[in-house]
Amino acid sequence: MRIGEVAGRAGVPAKTIRFWEDQHLLPPPARTPAGYRDYDPAILERLAFIRHAQAAGLTLDAIGQVLDIRDGGQPPCVHVAGLIARRLTEVEARLAELARTRDQLAALAARAAAQDPADCRGYCSIIAAGAPPAALDRPATAKAQRTAWPRASSWSHGAAATLDAPGS
Repeated sequence: MRIGEVAGRAGVPAKTIRFWEDQHLLPPPARTPAGYRDYDPAILERLAFIRHAQAAGLTLDAIGQVLDIRDGGQPPCVHVAGLIARRLTEVEARLAELARTRDQLAALAARAAAQDPADCRGYCSIIAAGAPPAALDRPATAKAQRTAWPRASSWSHGAAATLDAPGS
């Protein structure tokens, strides 16, 4: 099968198939005399596995490890179980981080709703110089100051700035 037919049957763009070849997730296909890629129908199962693994949150590197184990003739399920456990831990940590961020935003929204715009001071008194909203309402311990703001450094693609409590 040519790449266009494989792409259509697998629901994966041809460009993605070529990328996955470059990443060694797919074996190099045979070539026609004219130089076109000529895939074996078995490639469809491999493409489906890669898509499912990505949907589960595995990286291409992790997927490559699984494929290498299988290509080596070994069952990869023990390795996959470890990958899934690590990914689940990462997702749970991210959810906790997002929950803390949501709580901080809710507190800021409440402060914003209660503030008279005429009382706005400095850059913005809703967001006081790095202090989390709870710290403005009550004295905070040093530990609370260090943990009140979530670090966003693990956010992908630099989508958010790192938020640190004062003195951290």
